[in-house]
Amino acid sequence: MKAIKKSLTEEEYLYLDFSHQTKGCIFPLHTSVTLFLLSYCDCKIFKICLVVTKEVSRDSSLLRDDLIQDVEIQIISRQELPPIVQNCCLPAVVERSDNFCRAGLAVVLRHIIQKSYEADPLKKELLELLGFKKTCLKACAEVSQWTRLCELTIPLAIENFLRESSDQPLTIPVEILQLEKKLSEPVRVHNDDKLRRQKLKQQKADGVGPPVTKGKAKSKVHTQETSEGLDSSSKSLELKVAFSKLTVQEEPATTNREPSHIRKAKASDLPPLEHVFAEGLYFTLADIVLLPCIHHFLVIISRKFSEKLVEFPLLASWYQRIQEVPGVKTAASKCGIQFLHLPKLLTTSTEQHPNLCEVPGVEEQSDPLFIGGPRPTMAKLMEKGIEVMFSPHPCPTWTLDWNVLPAAVSPKEGKMSSDRALRKQQQLNNLVYVVTNQAKPGDRIVDFCSGGGHVGIVLAHMLPSCQVTLIENKELSLIRAKKRSDELGLSNIWFIQANMEYFTGMFNIGEHMILCRFADQTAVQLPPQRRLIGKQCMCLVDLDRARAAEECGYSVQVISMEPESCSPKNNMIVGVPI
Repeated sequence: MKAIKKSLTEEEYLYLDFSHQTKGCIFPLHTSVTLFLLSYCDCKIFKICLVVTKEVSRDSSLLRDDLIQDVEIQIISRQELPPIVQNCCLPAVVERSDNFCRAGLAVVLRHIIQKSYEADPLKKELLELLGFKKTCLKACAEVSQWTRLCELTIPLAIENFLRESSDQPLTIPVEILQLEKKLSEPVRVHNDDKLRRQKLKQQKADGVGPPVTKGKAKSKVHTQETSEGLDSSSKSLELKVAFSKLTVQEEPATTNREPSHIRKAKASDLPPLEHVFAEGLYFTLADIVLLPCIHHFLVIISRKFSEKLVEFPLLASWYQRIQEVPGVKTAASKCGIQFLHLPKLLTTSTEQHPNLCEVPGVEEQSDPLFIGGPRPTMAKLMEKGIEVMFSPHPCPTWTLDWNVLPAAVSPKEGKMSSDRALRKQQQLNNLVYVVTNQAKPGDRIVDFCSGGGHVGIVLAHMLPSCQVTLIENKELSLIRAKKRSDELGLSNIWFIQANMEYFTGMFNIGEHMILCRFADQTAVQLPPQRRLIGKQCMCLVDLDRARAAEECGYSVQVISMEPESCSPKNNMIVGVPI
């Protein structure tokens, strides 16, 4: 028997919200989801604290039936949270040093998986939860519709549904309809063509013909008659591939060369792959997040509105299939989740449920190109008298004395080229000048989307009487920033790995450098005319932001950094409360 390697990482505290509970569920659902993942990972490396309001009993014995049965949980109030956590939405994880916090459901769940694997490297299946290239729920909810659906909208929608389920008539959350539609769509995976050819070969061998219609006219949801044949024939390929990741099986592969008619089949004639799990063929973190939510939704539907079950055949099928995943039933049982035994539902066509066609999708889509480019819009703005205006830079030649600053303060410590480090220093000259002229002792300064912390670290060093907070979604960037901060011995700096919307703290000065679409097209390698248009777009975007800040009671200036070559995105928005 192999010895399991113990985690050598420092102790971490996991803080979870608690508002109320029902049988088999702790609310908010983010807490139930987190506890379910801890149970599935058999993770006992975190000190778990439930954060309650004054009105809620702090007797943990009352919660025992719905908590992980062999994990000690402490009950605390919001006021007892570490200061850094008081500025964040829960769930949150904090290292014992109390200056590095991870907040938000997706970030915390990914961290639990990583730490569970580090504590026991034999559990390689846990890393599979992070999906292909470890990207499951990695993109933040602001840019990924799929992450937003799993992380935010479905848990919140189910909470509202459970709260209002006694009302009539029943309103099914649109997010559930979106998920049902998502499960009806063809799966896209990295070896898509290879698997689809295997599926075509399997269909030919089983005497199952390809869909009658082709191209865009294909129905994304099979009829009842087609569905009945899938369980024993074409769908078995998806199931084999899916469960090969969950067991020691090899993925289905063809050792012999494919027959000519299979090799030469057009991509448009290949059968689509169908969903086994939420993201496609493989069991991932998305399934972990959705399971407690969908379970409690189906509990209400089956008890009070069982006639509605026929509207969710794919969701019901997913719910049944996920119970076959090794470890899921055990984990659920430890959390007080008792699975339902649903009747087998036949997949129905979109003609029988036309409302499914009207549900907006959740595909990851890039914005379509702006037809005609930005010129028509810019022309209309100019016709209305809206033009780009800048305030003069108050001190264009001001610079930090980089030669006397500690080495870890310099952006050169970020392992960048000397040219880029020089431009970064020039950018910091501008930002530090503005902030140091605005900051007062005791101020809180937040560097939103901090990246490697170049701005925040300089400010924390230059302004020791201010509290500086770095907020960044990318873990490695923030870890590098913390390492530099530790080298400097800074005690006035916090690191929060989270999406911006999970930061709830107050601040006096915020640095936020995000530009979009054509405002991003200012790179030096672009043609001069295109760069000029990009610069004008960037200015209009920043002026719009300045107007929004003015409406919130700020006196605002938009200033260009000096020298202009320090960055193609060289605008600063400087706002001072009136």
